[in-house]
Amino acid sequence: QVQLVESGGGLVQPGGSLRLSCAASGSIFTFDTMGWYRQAPGKQRELVATITSGASTNYADSARGRFTISRGNAKNTVYLQMNSLKPEDTAVYYCTAGWSLYPNQYWGLGTQVTVSS
Repeated sequence: QVQLVESGGGLVQPGGSLRLSCAASGSIFTFDTMGWYRQAPGKQRELVATITSGASTNYADSARGRFTISRGNAKNTVYLQMNSLKPEDTAVYYCTAGWSLYPNQYWGLGTQVTVSS
C-alpha cells in the first residue's frame, strides 16, 4: 500500500522560507512523477510544481522563481523549497506521486503552511 507523508509545514512571516518534504513508501518502483499541490480556504486545489524521474520540472506561474522542486537521493522522496513567501501562499500543501498516464494517482494528507506576520 502506497503512503505519502509530508512534513515541514508551519507558520512563517512574509518574505520567509520553508522547505517541505515528502516521502513515499510502499512502492518498489520509482514514481514517474512527483509533485506538490495546494488548497487555500475556499479555493480549489491547484498545482504548485511537479518533477519527473528524469528531473524535468513544471511550475505554476505563482511558484515560478520563488519555489524549487527537487527529488531526493532516497527513492520516491520530493522536496519543495519555498522562498519569498507571501500571505497568499497560505494553504494546505499536498504531495502527489504517480505514473506517466496517472501522474497524481497517490496523495498525501497534506501539511499546513501559514504565511502571516
